Amino acid sequence: MGGFFGVAARGDAIEDVFFGTDYHSHLGTRRGGMAAYDKEIGLQREIHNIQNSPFRTKFEHVFDEMKGTSAIGIISDYDPQPLLIRSNLGTYSICTIGVVNNATSLIKHFLSYSGGHFDAMTGGNVNGTELVAALINQKSNFVDGIKFAQKEIDGTASILILKDDGSIIAARDKLGRLPVVVGKGEDGYCVSFESFAYRKLGYEDYMELGPGEIVQITADGVTQLAGPGDKMRICSFLWSYYGYPTSGYEGVNVEMMRYRNGKIMARSDMERGKSEGVDYVSGVPDSGTPHAIGYANESGIPFARPFIKYTPTWSRSFMPTKQNERNKVAKMKQIPVHDLIKGKSLLFVDDSIVRGTQLKETVEFLYENGAKEVHMRSACPPIMFGCKYLNFSRSTGVMELIGRRVIMELEGEEGFDYIDEYADSSTERGKRFRETICRQLHLASLEYQSLDGVIEAIGLDPCKLCTYCWNGKE
Repeated sequence: MGGFFGVAARGDAIEDVFFGTDYHSHLGTRRGGMAAYDKEIGLQREIHNIQNSPFRTKFEHVFDEMKGTSAIGIISDYDPQPLLIRSNLGTYSICTIGVVNNATSLIKHFLSYSGGHFDAMTGGNVNGTELVAALINQKSNFVDGIKFAQKEIDGTASILILKDDGSIIAARDKLGRLPVVVGKGEDGYCVSFESFAYRKLGYEDYMELGPGEIVQITADGVTQLAGPGDKMRICSFLWSYYGYPTSGYEGVNVEMMRYRNGKIMARSDMERGKSEGVDYVSGVPDSGTPHAIGYANESGIPFARPFIKYTPTWSRSFMPTKQNERNKVAKMKQIPVHDLIKGKSLLFVDDSIVRGTQLKETVEFLYENGAKEVHMRSACPPIMFGCKYLNFSRSTGVMELIGRRVIMELEGEEGFDYIDEYADSSTERGKRFRETICRQLHLASLEYQSLDGVIEAIGLDPCKLCTYCWNGKE
């Protein structure tokens, strides 16, 4: 996916943007970039590959190479950015978060009448951010251009633009699937994906952009250029997995939602007698841990950490680009605490179950170290649809999802007409679904959080939440 951070200040903005962007490293692992504006130098830009080295390491020399009172930065899982664009709107730098599903048709249409061109990457693909810029440039001003781009894009686009006068334009995607927040400091204003990123830098909450809202940020203030829309579909998976624990979206803190979510799962298990005989409740680290704490607190079963992730050298399990490499790294990171595993009945809570490959490795690892039983709880419903709105790192072909594979095994393609039943543990299809996954992953039991449970834990109106990956409803 990715995350961005920008600052417009009276003094130098590079340091805050360096640290603010680095605080988004949990959202992406492939590219990092910064752009800055200085009155004497103009616009500057630097991009690095961060697949095998963190953002901090690659950009530690930026203080000697860049200067400016305004700057933007981004962590991206895909295309290199920010880009420097020279167009009818002037020279500016731009970065985007989201996905453009209809890029091929947009490019074909653009080239058919513009007579222009795109800088093609390997394989002929076009940088998605360059495509967004090309759409914006079709209009005579940034506001109309951003609205046009977001209207034409099938997918999602939150946009950050650094203009050649030092001001920053920030636009949240039209349905607010991703957050964009603004902070106020003594020396200016900042804009961010994650709110904790600017709080650590001395900024305080100023405003959260609404769906499709566009603002211009300078050192002296924030001006609304376009008001928010009425319809919002913020991604529910942000709370379940992607969001950082100390952040909040639409007033709902991530860590607190996960505690509530675990509590709801425990309450459901207790009502059905499914947590009896468990010695310890544990979280699959790291994002499963708060869900597990909520479960343990509600159930009264002790919380423990039967294995610890070794993170000094392997900080991110999804860092390698190939799945088999990610699985190997994940296994290397698991260091057992034998006294908490041998002969014990363990109940683990994971943030989600996507392919099931790493989970199977984890379960085998626990049995190899003497576990008596391994029970699994997923903190969200079965993932049945690949996300088509956000460029998640773990996005995958739909038949790679363990939920889809199991339905195909049980009933063939006709089973996809009964996805709601398979997601529901009270139905015959739901019971067979869980029993099949238990056999495949060697689990003593398996249960998923219900969709109603996730929505209750978040606490927002269901019509404001995107739950597409679970129920396929837009």
